[in-house]
Amino acid sequence: MSRCEVTGKGVVVKNLVSHSNIKTKSIAMPNIQKKRMFSSVLNQMVRLQVATSAIRDMEHMGGFDNFMLQTDDSVLSKRALAVKGRIKKKFQSKKKN
Repeated sequence: MSRCEVTGKGVVVKNLVSHSNIKTKSIAMPNIQKKRMFSSVLNQMVRLQVATSAIRDMEHMGGFDNFMLQTDDSVLSKRALAVKGRIKKKFQSKKKN
């Protein structure tokens, strides 16, 4: 089962409750897409598996780089953490110059 590499969103198990109060297990899968996103700081494309809701959040927060810098490290996958580290490193070097 896939999981969003940026937000950590995954499969949710829930109960469908009928009128007679019979509970049936059901799962809700997140809408995960393999996307190439452009990082303006790195000046290259980055490929990650991202939920569509996370893509909307990125647009709302001002782009991929801002979203990655503001996201908590405990939520990110190893690949996303590596990208975030590269963005931070490049961002720090741009500030010094």
